[in-house]
Amino acid sequence: MSKLYDGDVVAWALEQAALLRGGMLERIDALNIAEEIEAVARSEQRELASRFGVLVCHLLKWQFQPARRSQSWQRTIRDQRAAIARRLAKMPSLQPLLDDEEWLADAFNDAVHLASEQTGILEFPDSCPWTVEQILDTDFLPG
Repeated sequence: MSKLYDGDVVAWALEQAALLRGGMLERIDALNIAEEIEAVARSEQRELASRFGVLVCHLLKWQFQPARRSQSWQRTIRDQRAAIARRLAKMPSLQPLLDDEEWLADAFNDAVHLASEQTGILEFPDSCPWTVEQILDTDFLPG
């Protein structure tokens, strides 16, 4: 493992980029480069999950607190849908996550936790009451 990687990842990254650009492949830190590339992919997956969770949280709040509906909630719903659509357009390899039942269940559980914290409501559905298509549909607002 590279001492520079352990001590200053920014300097290490710049060094590795220079080595790659210079064609000095025998000097690159391949294992750590692979780890960093995988970390980028995981970061993008987390970003999608976060945005999806915030979106579902606001849809839950919209449905379960109709008296408190606001333009702010509507704007958050719209903005998260747009951000998700942009992310999926730029990185279509993220699309299969929306078909992954385990990923969706985790995102829904995160959304329920967030909605409970924000509303004080403890009783939300055990599973998502909407399809992915409804959640992402720009015209859909529940109940």
